[in-house]
Amino acid sequence: MSGKPKLYYFDGRGKMESIRWLLAAAGVEFEEEFLETREHYEKLLQGGSLLFQQVPMVEIDGMRMVQTRAILSYIAAKYNLYGKDLKERALIDMYVGGTDDLMGFILMFPFLSVEDKEKQRAFIVQKATSRYFPVYEKVLKDHGQDFLVGNNFSWADVHLLEAILMVEEKKSDVLSGFPQLQAFKARISGIPTIKKFLEPGSQRKPVPDEKYVETVRRVLRMYYDLKAN
Repeated sequence: MSGKPKLYYFDGRGKMESIRWLLAAAGVEFEEEFLETREHYEKLLQGGSLLFQQVPMVEIDGMRMVQTRAILSYIAAKYNLYGKDLKERALIDMYVGGTDDLMGFILMFPFLSVEDKEKQRAFIVQKATSRYFPVYEKVLKDHGQDFLVGNNFSWADVHLLEAILMVEEKKSDVLSGFPQLQAFKARISGIPTIKKFLEPGSQRKPVPDEKYVETVRRVLRMYYDLKAN
């Protein structure tokens, strides 16, 4: 294994994108190996690299890690993005968990039919503006600090910014009723490592397109149609 973390996934967002975000936020350079064929995926399976027969998989510090949450927790702890004590870590876990729920509504969006995409788009915006964004708006307003937890930049901030940008792709003015989140977005986007990741040419992946969808379907043999919530 090389000195840099190595990410094994498709050339697209999916469950790996939050890992890319967190590594980038920590200022960590990483390499990627993209799955493009079923044979490539089966080679990883046969080699025993995929503990639960699934990706994402990340080689880091002599380990082959799977399970997205475990990978993210390790990176957050390793690079001091996981709070200063157990209480802060619990808050970060709660906020990340909530944000993850919201992002879960978006994860399968590219695989939906055109009709179901329109239904899901409305559903995502409704959930974001009625259930999730009000929580973070209140947190930021109540404590009056720059970051969600302990007035220090953490995994929770990175995850929330990623989610905000994903929802804005569905409705550009989704933050119009959330002044605290508007300021938060500008503030976190201006952090040097984040700013670099948001610039063209970075390892941040674009909105999933049909090529990405077809590759995932082919490699994982996903032949069924998904339905919107």
